[in-house]
Amino acid sequence: MVEDHFREGQATAVLCSAGLDSAVLVADLSRTARVTPVYVSVGLAWEPAERRALARLLTRPPFDGRVDPPVSLTVDMRDVYPSTHWAVRGEPPAFDTPDEDVYLVGRNLVLLAKAAVFCCQRRIPRIALGPLAGNPFPDATPAFFSAMARAASLGLDHAIEIATPYSALHKVDVVRRGLELGVPLDLTLSCMNPQEDLHCGQCSKCRERHDAFVDAGLDDSTRYAGPLPR
Repeated sequence: MVEDHFREGQATAVLCSAGLDSAVLVADLSRTARVTPVYVSVGLAWEPAERRALARLLTRPPFDGRVDPPVSLTVDMRDVYPSTHWAVRGEPPAFDTPDEDVYLVGRNLVLLAKAAVFCCQRRIPRIALGPLAGNPFPDATPAFFSAMARAASLGLDHAIEIATPYSALHKVDVVRRGLELGVPLDLTLSCMNPQEDLHCGQCSKCRERHDAFVDAGLDDSTRYAGPLPR
């Protein structure tokens, strides 16, 4: 899987939100590479809960002692996303809504640009992130990632590779991979409206998470603030 794309020992910055996909990716890459988890805050409602989840997660195996301390960066997008935006208010679309309803314009563009500058300063040659198969957004395509890597490399005079090792996988595959790697999946956070650091159980990210455990034939040990809609 990952071994086909990554050279042993090569330093990598991984965009990590403490969600299932990025957490498992950090664990996967850390087996053969020096990994620095990078969290980029842009001013969205769920970010404080994600940062707390990431701090807890990285103190546990298979992360503790195997990855660099997490790096926190900031690019405030609240001057672009209006105060009425659902992601700024913390009121995500409903449980059964499609991915298109939670599209954040330019999200990967912004995260990668800030991470690339960080990597240039640290002389890190590669950024990895975890989009999965079927991602419908324009800034999650192979063409975008290739163009972004070229632009960053030119603009920074520092060769940057942008890698998406899980782009052929689905969330159920990520859950299974996380179990193989010993990732404490119950400590990951995949929610757009966390309640006291619990998953809300009402947003589409909670639905995707729960469905992935069910599809994998596993009990969902996620702590939800309330019952999932039926």
